[in-house]
Amino acid sequence: MSAAPVSPSLKDLPKVAVDLKSQLEGFNHDNMKKASTTEKNILPSAEDVATEKTQKALLEGVEAFDTGKLKHTETQEKNPLPDKDAVLQEKVHQNLISGVEGFDKASMKHTQTQEKNILPDPEAIEAEKGQQKLIAGIENFDHKKLKHTETQEKNPLPTKEAIDQEKSA
Repeated sequence: MSAAPVSPSLKDLPKVAVDLKSQLEGFNHDNMKKASTTEKNILPSAEDVATEKTQKALLEGVEAFDTGKLKHTETQEKNPLPDKDAVLQEKVHQNLISGVEGFDKASMKHTQTQEKNILPDPEAIEAEKGQQKLIAGIENFDHKKLKHTETQEKNPLPTKEAIDQEKSA
């Protein structure tokens, strides 16, 4: 059994200085500054609770997943390296580029460029103008300016003497 707690006696209590005691007894609460207290709510919001529930359900789903339901799959490795033809093509291309970049212009021979005038001579131009005038004259000919004529056919028959002479020859 335990003993009941015992109150300390007056002589065992701490002693308060007289001037402090008089200040405490004469304290006026009206001299204190007014302060407003705000209550802080540290509980999570409904959105936080919903997010946490979703995350918890997701984790439980991952933890409880049965790997026996998975199907076996074959992995095919693909070779990302280029084939022989692609490497050869790239080497040829690189050689061409390096040849062009490293070309020495000093080894070239100097040449003189001669411009040739390939225009036709004046005689050919005049001949072509004459042909164009002739064609234009034919195309633009006005047949209404012609006069009406009557054609007489003449067919001279040879005489009897001419026929006999021809036979004897």
